[in-house]
Order: sequence, then C-alpha cells, then structure tokens
Amino acid sequence: MRLIPIAVAFMLAIVGGFASGPGQPAAGKPNILIIVADDLGYADVGFNGGTTIRTPNLDKLASTGVKLADFRACPMCSPTRAGLMTGRWPLRFGVMRSVVPPWSTNGVPAAEQTLAELLAPAGYETRGIVGKWHLGHASKDMLPLGQGFTSFYGHYNGAIDYWDHTREGETDWHRDHETVKEEGYSTDLLGAAAAGFIRNAPRGKPWLLYLPFNAPHSPFQAKKEDLEKYPQLKMADKRAFAAMVDCMDQAIGKVLAAVEQRPDAANTLILFFSDNGGVARVSSNAPWRGAKLTVYEGGTRVCAVMRWPAGAIQGGRTFGGRVGYIDVLPTVLAAAGARAPENLDGINFLPALLGKAPLPERPWFSYMHQAADAHASVHEGPWKLVAHGDFFAEKPSAPPRLELYNLETDPAESNDIASKQQAIVSRLHKALREFGGLQKVDEKKYEFGREGFKAPKDWMIQ
Repeated sequence: MRLIPIAVAFMLAIVGGFASGPGQPAAGKPNILIIVADDLGYADVGFNGGTTIRTPNLDKLASTGVKLADFRACPMCSPTRAGLMTGRWPLRFGVMRSVVPPWSTNGVPAAEQTLAELLAPAGYETRGIVGKWHLGHASKDMLPLGQGFTSFYGHYNGAIDYWDHTREGETDWHRDHETVKEEGYSTDLLGAAAAGFIRNAPRGKPWLLYLPFNAPHSPFQAKKEDLEKYPQLKMADKRAFAAMVDCMDQAIGKVLAAVEQRPDAANTLILFFSDNGGVARVSSNAPWRGAKLTVYEGGTRVCAVMRWPAGAIQGGRTFGGRVGYIDVLPTVLAAAGARAPENLDGINFLPALLGKAPLPERPWFSYMHQAADAHASVHEGPWKLVAHGDFFAEKPSAPPRLELYNLETDPAESNDIASKQQAIVSRLHKALREFGGLQKVDEKKYEFGREGFKAPKDWMIQ
C-alpha cells in the first residue's frame, strides 16, 4: 500500500490542466471563501436531515451547490485547521495529537507553506482571515500575518467567551496584531466583518477569505432572541447550542448575501465544513457512531458543501467520494491556477467532483492522543480499522485493541469483524504504523506547560 505523498504526478498534471480548462473559467481566477464551523454535528444542519435547528442559509448553499457527503476532518479542531492550511498530514509537523491550548508553544511552523502564502504569487493580493486561528500563538511568525494573510480579525485561542472575548482572563480579540476591546456577540461581529471584507474587496482581482467561526463550540452562550426560538429544548446547554448554530447560520446568510451583491458572485468558490463532529450531549452526528474526540464516523465525517457556479460546482447534487481537510489546499490551488508544492498529502478533487476522473485510491488516516489513551483509524475502500492504545509501535508493551468495520454494509460501525478478517486487519495496521513513522516532531502532551501558566496581557504576542 502506497502511503504519502500520494499521486503527486497525477495531481500536478491536473493542476496544470486546470489553468486553462474547466477548473478555471474564462472569467478569471475565482474568489475563494472558506467557512469553517466549530463542533457542528453532521445532522445539526437541515441539508443532512436535521430538523431541530433552523439552518436556512446553509441549506440554500447546499441546494445550489454540491453536498460533500463523505468529507473528512480530524476528531478535533487544531489538526483539521493545520491540514487545511498546509495540505499535509498534521502529524508531519506536530499538530495532530491534540488541539493547541493557551499554554502551548506548539503550532504550525513558519517553514510550512500555507494556503495564503501559496495563493499570493497567483495574484491573490487580498488574503484575509476573520475568526478563530487556533494554530499557534507562541510568536508572531505563528500568527496569521506571519503565515501569509494580509489581514486578521478575530482570536488566537479556542473556547473564548462569546461576549467579552476573553480566554484565561485576558482579552483575546484582535485586528491584525493589535488587541481590540469592543462590545458584541462574537458570531455577529465575525459575520459583519466577513461581509464587510467581501464588500470592500477590490473588483477585478481575486481574493481569499478564510472564515473560521468559533461557533457553536463551548462555552454555550447564546443571545436571548435566538434562545427564544427553541423553547422545546429543556436542557440549557442543548438549547443554547441550537441558538448558537442558528445565529451562525444567520451570520453566514449575511456573508453569502455580500457575495451575491458582487458582479463576480458566480466566480466565487465557497467551501463550508465543520472542523470535527459535534459534541455528543448537545449535537447530532446521526446516522454515524461517535462524536467529537472519537475516530468513529461521528467524530470525523462532517457536514460539508461546495459551490462555484462558474466552475460548474452547482445544482444541488451530492458527491459521495471520500475527500477531506488535507484536500482543500490542492483543490483551491488548482481552481486558482496556482502551482502546488510537491510535498502535499492531499489531492485536487475537482476532476472527480466534475465527473472527469475517478478519485485515486489512497488510505485515509485519523489520529488523536489528547487524553490518556491514543486512538486512530485508517480507511481503505469499504474497510475501516479503528485502533486504541499503542498502535504505532512495531512491538508494543501491550497489544493495541483493533476493530474492523465494513462501512459499505455497516456504516453505523456496529459490527466489529476484526476476528473474521485477520489479513485485512494486519494490512491496515501495518499502514497505520507506517503513517505513525511520519511523526518526526515530538508533540507535547495537551497538559504540558499548563501548571503555573499566566496568559500575556490582552494576548499581545511579542
């Protein structure tokens, strides 16, 4: 089984072909809008069958775009964002074991080439991020302006207070490198800023906007007018969660309206997805097993939609190919006619999305070790191996617990057939160990550095 890099020659040929072909219309390079929700469950949206929470704007995006029914993320936040920004397995550079907590010096290294950096030479002079960074804050070169973006409005950490924008007792709300103190509910502020960015982006030149909301991640804080829409939900956190998703959908509606008001609306590539599955007690990942912080389908198979009318990505159809977060960068670069590095792990899935080529065969990996126990999975065709324990070691001190599922016949992962398919288990476990060999950076445990930590004043990073 070949691992990584995967199909580099195939990908580069596709990138070259799209510079003047169906992936890039005569209208010119597309605007790029990437919207990421935080802890949104697969069925928390109407377009995936959800009926509890109102998501009319996301549902409209799905009905006019293409629903990505098998889109993959990591089981938690920072790794997904790291892979999105680099097109590489975050295991390679030490951002896959856990999220980046406030006390960590970990993050995406400056040596990694980000989406913003790679789009710059392709004519994307305006490259903004509005929202949650969560990819490292130990030094300025780890922050958005040090990673290729030309503007930043939002926060560095996860789990900030929605009203006073604090984390660890200090204000974590910034415009570029400056801390700003302003009133307002964070989802509303981010939506308004993103809509303003789009309205003010230069005409005749392509732009990139990365819009990672902190909603609907905890703390579960919602506006009164949104809470009042869900009186049937008696559990306080679940009611707040529904209201937070509703508010995010409203903000996304304003952002999409700003796109539609532009003359180049049809040539705007919009991608929406969640950074991981939803939290079990407040969210719905139906019909999948598991939730955030698990490598079962409910933790890693997330709601996602893509729309680009000028690139023929439209019509309300569904695409069932297995793609995910590491594929975003090569796909966007191909659409933009930008050169892709040769060290990517993700692929450009536009040809498959357009029905022009099959997706290449490749294993798909998930991994996390944020708490005491480690968990991982690897897909190959219909097969999925789920592993718990010391699964990377050739000769572990204690054997890992291995489960095998056939997702074609058992998408709910309810029937472990590992004991009946030992040859497949052995093959996939070997692939998982090879994947573990990519881990060249010693990523610290989640709790490392927490004791005695004091946040910098107003989260000003020197």
